[in-house]
Amino acid sequence: MTSDDRGTLPGVVDDQDEPRPSHVEREDPPVSTGKRVKGKDKEKKHLPLWQETLLLLGMALALAIVIKALFVQAFYIPSESMEPGLIENDRILVQKVSYWFDGEPERGDVVVFKDPGGWLPPNAEGPTSAAAQVLAKIGLYPQGGHLVKRVIGVAGDTITCCDKRGRISVNGEPLNEKPYIREQGLQCNGPRATPSCDWEAGPVPEGTIFVMGDNRARSADSSEHMCKATQTECVPGDEFVPVDLVVGKVFVLLWPTSRFDWVGRPDAFADVPDAP
Repeated sequence: MTSDDRGTLPGVVDDQDEPRPSHVEREDPPVSTGKRVKGKDKEKKHLPLWQETLLLLGMALALAIVIKALFVQAFYIPSESMEPGLIENDRILVQKVSYWFDGEPERGDVVVFKDPGGWLPPNAEGPTSAAAQVLAKIGLYPQGGHLVKRVIGVAGDTITCCDKRGRISVNGEPLNEKPYIREQGLQCNGPRATPSCDWEAGPVPEGTIFVMGDNRARSADSSEHMCKATQTECVPGDEFVPVDLVVGKVFVLLWPTSRFDWVGRPDAFADVPDAP
């Protein structure tokens, strides 16, 4: 059998019949246009360290001002009037959210408020140094010119001192204040107004509150500013604190850390009826 007589088997391709390329084709390298791709070759520019520091400080300052104005502010306890729960020089935080919109102080709240006028002694000063005053403005340093007391009566309430057991009553309901007031063997739980423990305040005017310290023997509070029978130049109504002067509600004892605690509303006011 000659080579011409040989057939190609079905399904088999004779590579001798295929044309063979004389050279290998290759792709040309990309032509450079001289343009750089953004984000790859271009290096990011950073601010100098001093500019970044100033920027961060500015942002922190702005944030502190917003927080103080709207949410939380730091204060300190200036006296012993709120013992035993809060003692002199304790650092506390006051939150303002509860009194937003139509919210107002409630019975039992511990609140910080601005001096209504004549409540603080003449030597009660706030921060004296320039740095402390700046920090106080943004809520990072305790401020002066404020008082902290517990709300005993709200608008319409009548506060009476005292029943046979020495308890203060609100709208006729005696208060069990033993869990939070300072026990000092006093005749009653409201001795600052009159030595006889016989006084009544209210009804509390609209837009005001009646406040007292937890250390009743050492607290110049609403009961101290009531007009007494022996006074001739007293202005009735000075015992009530305008709600507009209330900064906010104390919610945490922050410092010292050994006394860290949450400050809430006691159960003593749970059964007080609404004002008639």
